[in-house]
Amino acid sequence: MFDVSGAGDTVIATLAAGLASGMAPIDAIELANLAAGVVVGKVGTAPILQHELIAELSVELQTHFGDKILTREALAARARAWRANGDHIVFTNGCFDLLHVGHVTLLEEARRLGTRLIVAINSDKSVSKLKGESRPLVGEKERAKLLAALASVDAVTIFDESTPLECIKALQPDVLVKGGDYSEETIVGAAEVKSWNGRVVIVPTVPGFSTTSLISKMTTSGK
Repeated sequence: MFDVSGAGDTVIATLAAGLASGMAPIDAIELANLAAGVVVGKVGTAPILQHELIAELSVELQTHFGDKILTREALAARARAWRANGDHIVFTNGCFDLLHVGHVTLLEEARRLGTRLIVAINSDKSVSKLKGESRPLVGEKERAKLLAALASVDAVTIFDESTPLECIKALQPDVLVKGGDYSEETIVGAAEVKSWNGRVVIVPTVPGFSTTSLISKMTTSGK
């Protein structure tokens, strides 16, 4: 049962508060809509409390992030829709075990090269084959959620193979991005992307940041 009493006032008040705090209009509108959704679930005219809005926003964010994590097949369909809409698709991949500032910088730079950024991550099984049985430190589901939470990332998919080649073939990105520790000759999928007139871009790494160095620091500090 819903009671719409006060819903309009809630929308106006939340929208005004959001705009006054510097939120983008579209974000303020979405926040106001969430607030109204909480209020109509109450009987009579009632205010929305801060903890109620935070809880509702948390649920909305979790749903949004979950919608970013897709199977290869579902992501291929979404990529086709994006492309039909005129989007320029950027692709990068990696293990992303222990997400750090170097990863975040790479993803932000990659996103600037197009309008949609897809990140493909190695599954736990794939990481173990590449890095050894002690890896990954963070499971594939958690790694995917962390990446999906980044504003620069539009979609995340998980692959079991040792390389992302099949993902690249299925998604056919316009731009393939890797970090500065690669050369174009060593980038898997570079030839394929260039075959459909795509670009391969190497983004410089951030000095001093790597998962290996983080693990080394943690091991040393634990002694």
